[in-house]
Amino acid sequence: MRTPKKALTAAFVRSTTAAGKHFDGNGLYLFVKPNGAKQWVQRINIRGKRTEMGLGSADLVPLSEAREAALENRKLARSGGDPLKAKREAQDVLTFEEAAHKVHEMNKPSWSNAKHAAQFISTLETYAFPTLGKYKVGEITTADVLAVLTPIWLTKQETARRVRQRIGTVMKWAIAQGWRQDNPAQNIEQALPKQTKAVKHRKALPYADVADCIEVVKASGAGRTTKLALEFLILTAARSGEVREAVWDEIYPDMRSPANPANSANRAEWIIPAERMKMKREHRIPLCKRAVDILHEAKELNDGGIYVFAGTKQGRPLSDMTLSKLVKELGFDVDVHGFRTSFRTWAQEKTDVSREVAEAALAHSIKDASEAAYARSDLFEKRRVLMDDWAAYLAKDAL
Repeated sequence: MRTPKKALTAAFVRSTTAAGKHFDGNGLYLFVKPNGAKQWVQRINIRGKRTEMGLGSADLVPLSEAREAALENRKLARSGGDPLKAKREAQDVLTFEEAAHKVHEMNKPSWSNAKHAAQFISTLETYAFPTLGKYKVGEITTADVLAVLTPIWLTKQETARRVRQRIGTVMKWAIAQGWRQDNPAQNIEQALPKQTKAVKHRKALPYADVADCIEVVKASGAGRTTKLALEFLILTAARSGEVREAVWDEIYPDMRSPANPANSANRAEWIIPAERMKMKREHRIPLCKRAVDILHEAKELNDGGIYVFAGTKQGRPLSDMTLSKLVKELGFDVDVHGFRTSFRTWAQEKTDVSREVAEAALAHSIKDASEAAYARSDLFEKRRVLMDDWAAYLAKDAL
């Protein structure tokens, strides 16, 4: 860039204390305030209107950078652009941390539970914010994302995959805002070592040992509500969260009404609404007689709250670790989710029910299109027989 003969020098910019405007070229001048503060300012015509725009403090922006910025502004203005608007838009771009919180708040209502929502932001706080947090979302590169993922890619494989997915979610939102053109969390497999660790399946008891587990739980010193919840989980083959967060309004007939004691096993059912289900579809579970008895016992312990299995904190369900902690403390090396596997294996090996009935009992989706079309009903009555047989098997095996 050509500069006029009387252009400023870097030495002059550093040393001058003379208040006023000291011109350089291309409309650029150094404005020195009476208190000694120095600011770069540019006079420029933007779409026929003369204006002045600040280019930053002279203590932070050297003369060479101020000249480059002034030249770029003139080029943009001459081509019909608006340097002031471009500057404002650049300032409006959020940092990664700000964008992540924005995405978190935006998606929170659609997540299935509060735990998932909390995990989204907590993993980013732990692993991504220290490296990416202060960067503008438009500035983040693939190298920046790799700097986050590489240290944990092999040592914390599942966590690393989730961090990558969540960074990508924030980047997709930034693209939608017009702040960047690409997603730096995509197409980076070749820059990361191959994850070879096998996927861990949930530990499950052989179905022949489940009845013994129930008896050990009953004889333990655990809280009565916890013991009832675990047995109810096993009898219904439901997920932990579905059982722990079950509310009385989901039980039919209404057990809280004396006129509807729900003491008939061939009438009682538990209807879990779609928003609480993993597959986002309502799930009806037929309740065997023992499951109904458990509900009566839980009702006796209930203080009028909404949850069937109330936690120790007022108005809260059992915590997510309560059931897992119980079985492990009693010496069973299993995951609570594994009881669903025990049930499914029993149904396959000890009954004549079809695959679609067993899968429907677990609220699993059917991937095969023709099979899914065949199984449009929830096979409720067939599942009632299956759940009664499961309860009878457990009761007989416990004798």
